Amino acid sequence: MFPGRKKPAADETSALPGTSARGQRSRRVRSVTDSPDVPPPLRPVAGSSATGTPGAPVVGMVGAGQLARMTSQAATGLGIGFRVLAAAPDESAAQVVAGTWVGDYESLADLREFAAGSSVLTFDHEHVPGDALAALERDGVPVRPASAALRFTQDKLAMRERLTGLGIACPRYAAVADLAQVEEFAAGRWPVVLKAISGGYDGKGVWVCESPAEAKAVLGHGRVQAGEVRLMAEDYVPFTRELAALAALSPHRQGAVYPVVETVQRDGICREVVAPAPGLDDGLRAQAQEMALLIAKTLGVTGLLAVEMFQTAGGLLVNELAMRPHNTGHWTIEGARTSQFEQHLRAVLDLPLGSPAMAVPAAVMANVLGGDDGDIYDRYIHVMAADPTVKVHMYGKPVRPGRKIGHVTVLGDAGHTDPAELADRARRAASYLRWGTEDGE
Repeated sequence: MFPGRKKPAADETSALPGTSARGQRSRRVRSVTDSPDVPPPLRPVAGSSATGTPGAPVVGMVGAGQLARMTSQAATGLGIGFRVLAAAPDESAAQVVAGTWVGDYESLADLREFAAGSSVLTFDHEHVPGDALAALERDGVPVRPASAALRFTQDKLAMRERLTGLGIACPRYAAVADLAQVEEFAAGRWPVVLKAISGGYDGKGVWVCESPAEAKAVLGHGRVQAGEVRLMAEDYVPFTRELAALAALSPHRQGAVYPVVETVQRDGICREVVAPAPGLDDGLRAQAQEMALLIAKTLGVTGLLAVEMFQTAGGLLVNELAMRPHNTGHWTIEGARTSQFEQHLRAVLDLPLGSPAMAVPAAVMANVLGGDDGDIYDRYIHVMAADPTVKVHMYGKPVRPGRKIGHVTVLGDAGHTDPAELADRARRAASYLRWGTEDGE
């Protein structure tokens, strides 16, 4: 018997879900408190090509990038059926997931066909049209997180309005459509940050404007000038450093939150993550974690929520949200008791959440970006021989300069807990994989 678990009653069993010890049908036993407001347990899908443990449901993930690829590895460990909707058969996750469906995530017909083979639908990106997701929900498809929650990652203006309405501090902001409105917002204080209200990621759709002339250039650029891209202006925040808090919430509203991490961004791309954030005051740490759980609960998130923040002299400001596994949580694969990818699956399946506690004193993740050539495998010998403790994760993506193609993780132990030392080792490994030299950028 597991500690603290009651002995099964006559109509319950610890054998296969849905059967009694004598093989008779019985009710499926919940392992968390039942509630009339929570949907019934998810069922396996007949005829799916992505089956796992007998009786297990099938998770369908829209998108087939590296997040889906790493989620598939967690699904394999759990014996969960797993499928992806890929744009092309050579995408990162499509290379390794047997249950790959090639289709268009903007097509309601393709989404419906993909959902028909899935017990629950989730995502590795935020770009699926909200009206299509709402249509799936009307069809009875369990969409997690729901379209009403995802809206706040798809529309930065709506996110700012909702968070500030909750009393959560964010940078000062305003919707802008022309140079006069940008200048009115700036009131002579430059630089000003211009952001695409929807569609931006990894530095795309974000412009730091040092002057009205630079703002004018952004406003006159292609799709912006055509009105296809709406913009908002934000204060340029003089932050001390950037932090992130990763929380998970299940349909039964069980929550879990990982240690707060420090992130290092260059050119709008996350380059390094240090867990836990070095020297973070206990009060700020608790505030960041509580804020992440509050946002997840209030916005109705099911699954993972990443909250990226600025630490400033005046406190914490929320910068961005993501409702999916996130780059700032890759360290959890080796560094936490439960990886973010397993946690996301547990949450969307309404299984009890795993421990988010660290499994080591400290961990550092460094992204591997594409360099001048794609001869990555040949460099494994040096990286692995120079530091056998480095964990290398590659995503199977074609190499392009500056593109995320993998990451490395270095774990601390009883004799090595200095974040600066761990970061240096991770940085050198990532540099060698990119450039063939340890002292590259």
